[in-house]
Amino acid sequence: MKAELKGNATFISVQNAGGLFNAPQNSLSGALRGCLGSLDGACIEKLLVHCASALESNDGTLAQQVMWVLNNVASLAGDPNQRLTSWFLRALISRASKVCPTATNFDGSCTIQRRQMTVTELAAYVDLIPWHRFGFCASNSAIYKAIEGYSKVHILDFSITHCMQWPTLIDALAKRPEGPPSLRITVPSTRPPVPPLLNVSSEEVGIRLANFAKLRHVPFEFTVVGHPSGEIIGKDHAADFNFDSLLSHLAPSMQNIRDDEALVINCQNWLRYVSDEQKGGIQDSSLRDAFLKTIEGLNPCIVVVVDEDCDLSAPSLTSRITTCFNYLWIPFDALETFLPKDSFHRIEFESDIGHKIENIISFEGFQRIERLESGVNLSQRMKNAGFLALPFCEETIREVMSLVDEHASGWGMKREEDKLVLTWKGHNSVFATAWVPNGFED
Repeated sequence: MKAELKGNATFISVQNAGGLFNAPQNSLSGALRGCLGSLDGACIEKLLVHCASALESNDGTLAQQVMWVLNNVASLAGDPNQRLTSWFLRALISRASKVCPTATNFDGSCTIQRRQMTVTELAAYVDLIPWHRFGFCASNSAIYKAIEGYSKVHILDFSITHCMQWPTLIDALAKRPEGPPSLRITVPSTRPPVPPLLNVSSEEVGIRLANFAKLRHVPFEFTVVGHPSGEIIGKDHAADFNFDSLLSHLAPSMQNIRDDEALVINCQNWLRYVSDEQKGGIQDSSLRDAFLKTIEGLNPCIVVVVDEDCDLSAPSLTSRITTCFNYLWIPFDALETFLPKDSFHRIEFESDIGHKIENIISFEGFQRIERLESGVNLSQRMKNAGFLALPFCEETIREVMSLVDEHASGWGMKREEDKLVLTWKGHNSVFATAWVPNGFED
């Protein structure tokens, strides 16, 4: 990240910091050593880490000084460095207001307010950059291959994008030489309180999918499990996101699993929100492991897991800030290549990333729900849970490459052992994997 953003950075004068540089005993001077006269990506990262260290040691005065300097760098209308810094600064202010409320003059009480999108707006949102479509394409192609020869298919869909993945698969199934299978999609009522949010209920989404499937002559059934019909999905309350309740609804009897169906488990940007903290002692499994063991017990013909390729689960705030800053520059940099600085779509997409940054930095404990793990770590977790990796076929790779080629030249794709990885200027962005239970019985 440093090499990328340094090369494109707009250098910002910090001469107004005045006395901060004149006092050798001031610990802020150490953080800014080598940054006099300008702040690039590396110096901004250094300041962010310095501020995090101050907050971890409850030094509100120093944290406030660093945030003052960052405030002179941050701009939501600036270059990628400045825009990204704005969201990190907001998150640090929010955390400081909780940790050292009497030592700071910043108001961190307000949280980012998210709007609910229409279905049409959501479609444009996921098309902006291949961040989501990459996973849709890789997953749908792998699923299509896995269900060859089946006349009935049941998909358990765990995702945050409100079934935007499925019209493409329905269209592909409609063209299947042997004719389309009957398709059943089940979604949970609980979803993480994260963007994108939709302004219609999950049942309404199912009705729209059913109408599309009818037009394509694909027999279709849609079910929402876990709540009374009619509740709007996307309410921004952590209490709505109850995985303990979800696990109880994953029992075969609750899901009406049928022996003549090909069962598919689809996890798109989902597992990161399932707690990875052990419930009790060292021997106890985490809720994330329990979730994987539960779906392994359902004997699916394929499990696809897609997520962002970054490890943001560290207990240390400074570690999370370093990793987060060196990862989330990617969408900011990518959007800079084709959208003007005042683009509404760009601002909204970046705001959603800001929502993520705020949760990663400002919150701890059960409130910190953004707990990404890297593709390498996820693969090991899947193997520990009793899954075997399914390699992606050449046809899938061609389809994904074709999708990536539709976007800016900085996007690419590579294979890493059992994964396909979306890259931006060579940096890992999103990974896609496919799995089958060890000993799967067809």
